[in-house]
Amino acid sequence: MSTRSCYHVRETNETRIQLGLSLDGGSLSSLLPEGSTAAESHAAQTSGSQSIFVDSGIGFLDHMLHALAKHSGWSLSLKCSGDLHIDDHHTAEDCAIALGSAFKEALGPIRGYKRFGTGFAPLDEALSRAVVDLSGRPFAVVELGLKREKIGDLSTEMIPHVIMSFAGAAGITAHVDCLRGVNDHHRAESAFKALAIAVREATSRTGGDEVPSTKGVL
Repeated sequence: MSTRSCYHVRETNETRIQLGLSLDGGSLSSLLPEGSTAAESHAAQTSGSQSIFVDSGIGFLDHMLHALAKHSGWSLSLKCSGDLHIDDHHTAEDCAIALGSAFKEALGPIRGYKRFGTGFAPLDEALSRAVVDLSGRPFAVVELGLKREKIGDLSTEMIPHVIMSFAGAAGITAHVDCLRGVNDHHRAESAFKALAIAVREATSRTGGDEVPSTKGVL
């Protein structure tokens, strides 16, 4: 059974991102260069099955990516240095692109995967639904109904954009909707948790090696 992991670096004039990802959890120590983890981040959690360290420079983005990794079953280390003196756009977008690119690389060819996944996640009064297809055709529809201008230091307009950017770089189709809720923090977090549940199901192995498509290719 192949190891579904990768180390990914994204460097632009706006951001520098170092990212290690294992879709099956576990330790990242053999994957990452020495000193590259974001272990000092508040969004850090280590258990017997997962290691998660996220430091984008934007606290609420860290919180959302931490939730995505935790409930997807991933181990993730992400460290970003971005141009936050301008605003949060480049950092949030590039973290999502880097994560989507790493996900696509770690996943490998779409063979022997369930392909489709659905997730529902409540957070108090909020309830979100996510549906994912490892289609190879990047597309995302995200309707969260957020009303605040910001949650922490993250612009709420960037929250659906993060999901869209992740789906685009990952080459997946994702539909994510918040079905109800009055607290924007709850609405956003339930959406990322629902996406994680859907991704975890879609990337589960069937035990075979078939391409899950009537076309025979994805």
